[in-house]
Amino acid sequence: MKTSKDPRHIRRIEAVKSLFAFSFHKQQPEIGDLANEVINHQDEIDQLITGCAPEWPLTQINRLDLGVLRLAVYELLYRTDVPPKVIIDEAVEIGKEFGSQSSGSFINGVLASALKTTGRDKDIEAANEKDANPQPEPEPSKA
Repeated sequence: MKTSKDPRHIRRIEAVKSLFAFSFHKQQPEIGDLANEVINHQDEIDQLITGCAPEWPLTQINRLDLGVLRLAVYELLYRTDVPPKVIIDEAVEIGKEFGSQSSGSFINGVLASALKTTGRDKDIEAANEKDANPQPEPEPSKA
């Protein structure tokens, strides 16, 4: 079970803080590796966010929410080793903790659309199917 002391959770929070600061000042002296990776893919990430929230131009999205969305979309696209449920849960939690009252639901809605756009919804379906149909354990050999 994840706790607030989980290093992955802390790393995500630090990345969101860096992305938030970067949205104001492009020259940041120290940006962590995760935030740097997001920035390196920002054009592609922003296109996906724009497609998933067409009624919200990027300039009108709260900068903290945008940082959370950019990180989560980066993870959906490039971190296939991380389950999509974890990515979305973390993003919503960080949005609720640091954003506005509506951040959690806004982030959840955009990421639900991004999940389908990236094809990662298939990962959730496969995991649910695996949970519903567990493989029987092999019988011990009778030697």
